[in-house]
Amino acid sequence: MAEEEKKVDKKSFKKEEKKKPYEKKELKFESLIRILATDIPGNTNLYHGLTKIKGVSWAMSNAICHILKMDKNRKVITLSEQELEKISSFIKNPQVPEWLLNRKKDSVTGVSRHIVTTDLDMQKEFDIRKMKKIKSYKGWRHAIGQPVRGQRTRSHFRKRGGAVGVIKSKQAPAKSEKAKPEKGGK
Repeated sequence: MAEEEKKVDKKSFKKEEKKKPYEKKELKFESLIRILATDIPGNTNLYHGLTKIKGVSWAMSNAICHILKMDKNRKVITLSEQELEKISSFIKNPQVPEWLLNRKKDSVTGVSRHIVTTDLDMQKEFDIRKMKKIKSYKGWRHAIGQPVRGQRTRSHFRKRGGAVGVIKSKQAPAKSEKAKPEKGGK
């Protein structure tokens, strides 16, 4: 009889657990910090948070923290307005070695510069249009939707339905077993 009471207690306990999720829970609000039109979660450290900005790599993020003398492990939420402005102005015009920039010796201007956010997207699109216009190999591959950098098309490159290699052809209907007499035969 004691075992039956334990089973009942377990069942009633489970029913009580089902009611608990409907109770009010504390909501956690995560603050976002906006740098160069990019939302960065406030609870991330500065080194990781800067890489969320399009065009800022891990190496560039490290250089920003080192040159501006900011702690890489500091949370983004703790930055003041002046520090955020200092970071954004540095990213727009970085004073770093040329090898760290993402646009070295631009084909139009001949100047090395660092491009971020929407400017990077626009510049990439202009470069692809230019390759298509001059009908270079890369431009031609972009135009027909094939891989540009030498990847194989038979076993890889299946992201956008661009697979070429494995296609099953329809099988011809089976020939009848009766042999048809040849014309003009014996």
